[in-house]
Amino acid sequence: MRNRDDTEFREFVHSRIPGLRRSAYLLCGDAHTADDLVSIAIGKVYRHWRRIQRLEHPDAYLRRMLLTAWLDERRRPWHREHPTDTPPDRPHPGGRDVAERLSLLEHLDRLSRKQRAVLVLRFFDDLSVEQTADLLSLSTGTVKTHTARGLAALRDLIGVPALTKDQT
Repeated sequence: MRNRDDTEFREFVHSRIPGLRRSAYLLCGDAHTADDLVSIAIGKVYRHWRRIQRLEHPDAYLRRMLLTAWLDERRRPWHREHPTDTPPDRPHPGGRDVAERLSLLEHLDRLSRKQRAVLVLRFFDDLSVEQTADLLSLSTGTVKTHTARGLAALRDLIGVPALTKDQT
């Protein structure tokens, strides 16, 4: 890659790393795995940077690489966890904010992969239905269905009653 391309790539990636790390963490629930996913996505983008930098929305390509890396990681045999009778020792969370975050991650982990991806993209990355559908290669109707079902599942897990038509 030319020196100018390297500089443009570094600037592009540097400004997006915090958002990528947040998204990756919300997808996988583990900071170390999130860093690995971000590294994988950045590596893929670097390999194709000359083509990607000419795209109208290079951020969408980068986000797609992150999602693909997460989905690939979920398929690996070592990802499957086996529950035990006693959980491993964990440090005591410092405050309410940490406890709520851990609770949210546990609840997100119980959703299907697509529901979790849709909810993270829609509500944490603030993408539209159309952008989310494009990233996940789904129809907008499917994104809306996964959103509704994912939110309903989260409400059930958290213990919040479902909204009635009068409340909406």
